[in-house]
Amino acid sequence: MKAGDRDSLMSEINVTPFVDVMLVLLIIFMVTAPMMVQGVNVSLPEATTQALPSDQDHLVISIDSDQFIYINELKVDMDFLKEKLSKILENRKDKQVYLRADKEVAYGQVVRVMAEVKNAGVEKLGMLTVPLEEAVKAQKK
Repeated sequence: MKAGDRDSLMSEINVTPFVDVMLVLLIIFMVTAPMMVQGVNVSLPEATTQALPSDQDHLVISIDSDQFIYINELKVDMDFLKEKLSKILENRKDKQVYLRADKEVAYGQVVRVMAEVKNAGVEKLGMLTVPLEEAVKAQKK
């Protein structure tokens, strides 16, 4: 062996430190990833501009700005909403209800009504809203 061979440069890359760093990063991501997914799973509705078919008699629950609750045009107390709705739905084959609430009504009140409607056995609960174009026109007037 020559003396120059011992002093020659090594042309291979030492991957051990690289693997150590990658393993540490992998462990950090594995520990922090479940924390990033916490929250509420919400399926947002898509807005459509189609009107309800008028050939059916729809069951609509309304909450006006004074927080009075109506089943179609019948005024109902919150304590009797579930009971009255259950009686109405006994004779109907489709258990679909639409909810219409004034924009001034508190969110908590709307959620309470939605809970009572679901407890009454409603299978589908739809929300009635004003299409965006009509809302913008109404605000300009």
